Amino acid sequence: MKLKDKVAIVTGAASGMGKAIAIRFAKEGAKVVLSDINQPALDEVVAQIKSENGEALGITADVAKKEDTDNLVDLTVKTYSTVDILVNNAGIMDNFVPVAELSDELWDKVIGINTTGPMRLIRKCMPIFLKNGKGIIINNASIGGLFGSRAGAAYTASKHALIGLTKNIGFQYANLGIRCNAIAPGGVITNIQTTMDNPDKFGKERAMSGSANNPRFAQADEIAHIAVFLASDDSSFVNGAVITADGGWTAY
Repeated sequence: MKLKDKVAIVTGAASGMGKAIAIRFAKEGAKVVLSDINQPALDEVVAQIKSENGEALGITADVAKKEDTDNLVDLTVKTYSTVDILVNNAGIMDNFVPVAELSDELWDKVIGINTTGPMRLIRKCMPIFLKNGKGIIINNASIGGLFGSRAGAAYTASKHALIGLTKNIGFQYANLGIRCNAIAPGGVITNIQTTMDNPDKFGKERAMSGSANNPRFAQADEIAHIAVFLASDDSSFVNGAVITADGGWTAY
């Protein structure tokens, strides 16, 4: 097992890619701490992992709230004494809202969950990683963080920022045993669409104008396999990188 006895935190783990990553990590031997705002769904995933002889702990957390991210790490350390792997997966969409229609409220919400939350979790885990002389950070970004219009202005900015943060941390801490990488998925079958309501017509039309070129949508488990690679020694020389996983969509 590639992650035997490693302690991993996975945010947004009640569904979609986060759920698939948490389940896959547990199958690889990790002790997985799952977080999400949806407590009933989170409990179901924890129960599923335990039913398959995996080790898991569910902690309700809103990654946009500092007290929740601090508590998530503190409870992980209290339970398992350390953190080896941090997967920043939790994220929301932005209704395809273009900048002319963008409110401060929507901007703050999207940036808070997609960018500030991951930064705070990384910052909170960093003293643990530095003390241990090792640590793995995986940020689930998006091809929206590589290109200009796969969503609205806030989501696009949040994922570009997350990729920039990934590269900065990857290089700055490279000599201290810490690796930080990102995954940039294209279309994946998840429930992230439920984070949108009443999408902006103009913004959606512009953002989806290239969608016909998408070869296919991925299953969440296909992204989870990449996360296992990045979390394991198989990727020991991969750092500050962004792995695009979009079935060839952006190769057009």
